[in-house]
Amino acid sequence: MALDGPPAKPAGYEFYRQLGSPKHIVAPMVDQSELPFRRLCRRYGAQLVYTPMIHSKLFADPNLKYRNQFFDIPSGEEGDPATDRPLIVQFCGNDPDYLLTSAKIVEKHCDGVDINLGCPQDIARRGRYGSFLQDDWETIFKLINTLHKNLAVPVTAKFRVFPSIEKTVEYAKMLERAGAQILTCHGRVREQRGHNTGLASYAHIRAVKQNVSVPVFANGNILFQEDIETCLRETGCDAVMSAEGVLYNPALFHGLDPSHSTFPADDEEKALLARHPPVISLAQEYLSIVKNLRTPTSASAIKGHLFKLLRPALLHHHDLRERLGRVKVDQQQQKKDRANGNVTQFWASGLEAYEDVVNELAGRLVQDAELELSREPQRRVTDLVGVQEGTGLKLLPWWLAQPYWHPLKQEEDAPTTKKRTAPAQSVEDSESGPGKKAKVDDV
Repeated sequence: MALDGPPAKPAGYEFYRQLGSPKHIVAPMVDQSELPFRRLCRRYGAQLVYTPMIHSKLFADPNLKYRNQFFDIPSGEEGDPATDRPLIVQFCGNDPDYLLTSAKIVEKHCDGVDINLGCPQDIARRGRYGSFLQDDWETIFKLINTLHKNLAVPVTAKFRVFPSIEKTVEYAKMLERAGAQILTCHGRVREQRGHNTGLASYAHIRAVKQNVSVPVFANGNILFQEDIETCLRETGCDAVMSAEGVLYNPALFHGLDPSHSTFPADDEEKALLARHPPVISLAQEYLSIVKNLRTPTSASAIKGHLFKLLRPALLHHHDLRERLGRVKVDQQQQKKDRANGNVTQFWASGLEAYEDVVNELAGRLVQDAELELSREPQRRVTDLVGVQEGTGLKLLPWWLAQPYWHPLKQEEDAPTTKKRTAPAQSVEDSESGPGKKAKVDDV
């Protein structure tokens, strides 16, 4: 009697259900969706998280320096079934052999492998990957199909749209034919980046969803929780992926799953504080996670997260923003310990200068909040929430986590609310590129 072969890997909606049918997803972000930030987002309701983009050619190199820097398998925490799953590892590249070699290295430590087809930065142009592959459909088909046929886990793809809805739909159909089991549609064209970011087109995303049979994740325009419902309604997609939203507020998804809600829905102030926690508590929680991991976290990632998490407060305390910018961390002792076989917490020490800034800011923000709330009798935090003129976006007290955006030209055919601006420049889709650090602050 012939033995049965290995079980077929899940496809399409079977794969989506295996992931837990996630609705709320954290995007791949260069130097910013690293392990400690993934853990932080999971604590606040993220149901699926992507790694930062990894360059497949560099990761495939036998020299382990790059490999362990971007997905540290030896430490045993990245892709850990108990603490870092479900997880999708994202790669960029244009060579199917390098891509397959790299994907095979991580396939036992993740639930799927994603191909970055969306990076719009000049470094992606020079390297011919990301959105600069989108005119070479033959190469893209080979990349996806090679992984589809040879990996033990499913392959997915994240892409940007074309100006034409019709061409975007044909592109998405090609990705599906090649073997992509989930598609993430970022509703912006390649040229929409930096100060020209503009709004993502929900019409493009909706058309993709209506014309493919695999699950589709929508990406773009997510700043507040109410944007999630709008996006799902207007696109019909299976889930929403966020980069900027969670980057400045990791609690963006908090409380959306009723089974995990920790605050009463009828208490407006508690609900607000749960969805927009104090920036200090998020910064302290992030640093605590970093310090308790064996896996190294780059100093640039730590500083980048602190600037983003603390941004609204630092705008009111400029001296601490400057002090935070001057902090320099020496990682030599940590590297020596690691070289000598010490696999205890990588950052057990060495972050004291960051902690000093956060702790001093904490004391000042307590005083800020007490002063603002005392200006009127029985004043509550909800009374301090305002609306920005011209955009209709909420402005929260500066000690609470909140999205960041810079006003841009209003789109006449805005796919969401009538008064709307685009979010700040994204680090999503490896907007800083491999080998370059994500922007610390946009002001």
